[in-house]
Amino acid sequence: MDKNLYLVIMAGGVGSRFWPVSRQSMPKQFLDILGTSKSFIRHTYERFAESVPASNVLVVTNSAYADLVAEHLPELSREQILCEPIGRNTAPCIAYAAFRLAALNPEATMIVTPADHLILNEKEFASNIAECVEFARTNDALMTLGIVPSRPDTGYGYIQVSNRNGISAVKTFTEKPNLQLAESFVASGEFVWNSGIFVWRNNTIMRELKNYLPEAYNLFRAEAEHFATPAEAEAIARIYPQCKSISIDYGVLEHSSQVYVRCCDFGWSDLGTWASLYQNSDKDAEGNVADRGVMLSNTKGCIVRKPAEKLAVVDGLDDYIVIDTDDVLLVYPKSKEQEIKQITNRLQFEGGEKYL
Repeated sequence: MDKNLYLVIMAGGVGSRFWPVSRQSMPKQFLDILGTSKSFIRHTYERFAESVPASNVLVVTNSAYADLVAEHLPELSREQILCEPIGRNTAPCIAYAAFRLAALNPEATMIVTPADHLILNEKEFASNIAECVEFARTNDALMTLGIVPSRPDTGYGYIQVSNRNGISAVKTFTEKPNLQLAESFVASGEFVWNSGIFVWRNNTIMRELKNYLPEAYNLFRAEAEHFATPAEAEAIARIYPQCKSISIDYGVLEHSSQVYVRCCDFGWSDLGTWASLYQNSDKDAEGNVADRGVMLSNTKGCIVRKPAEKLAVVDGLDDYIVIDTDDVLLVYPKSKEQEIKQITNRLQFEGGEKYL
């Protein structure tokens, strides 16, 4: 294996769009939503097991989830679990990993991946990653994997490319367009979905952080001597409250001239919503995705999930999300699934924290 190749798994989110199954105490990256007897984070780790040594894996997560990470990935030491005291989006997360790697190995190349994505063609994915690693090392590039879109989805960011054959320089980024714009993007053949999976040399991303997010970079740089030492946790506790919450896309990639995209088609979904799970699941003759013990009539295009011991009877629904848990029942149109995150925000402000 390549001793200079490292994997950074971002696993700090709460998966609020998968509410009410994904909760603050057990977010979706630690759940077996696909019914494979493995959690999302376990699948993610195993996806890279043949190319990245276990000792070269870092997981950046909320400090509240450190024990869950250790439980799901027992191959890792506690030093490989980087704990954020508060969430500050992906730019500080990546900066944290970059400064840790700078202290460990000046020659490091970093693969960054979310903990909860679906990859159907693992062999093609591995080939694309290897190509990105080689390109990033030889061209001093920030690589992102772009997914050839299968539909005008408004839940993804879009990247305009010069061509969709292999590696291309980025022309523009557009974050979650409206439906009309998404339709024009797909029809043009010039756009790919932004997967949020990145590859770059560690010194390259640190240079671009310094160039485009100097305030955040300087916060970490001031504590550089503490990384990979027992004093790291205290340094992070000082840094994070001062960090602006910003994504790596907004903070760096949309400004840098070093960004390239490998256009891919390996069967990808970020599985960020119930509708995306529906799209990637087997369906019955009426287009329904339902657990065992669900009786359906005059119902089509729905996803129905429930506890195994319950019986659910559904009649007369069309394109709905129906999710039943021990303490919450969600019945919501699929066309409005992006509003589910707003429900969790409302519960937080209206005293419904016990349901989050």
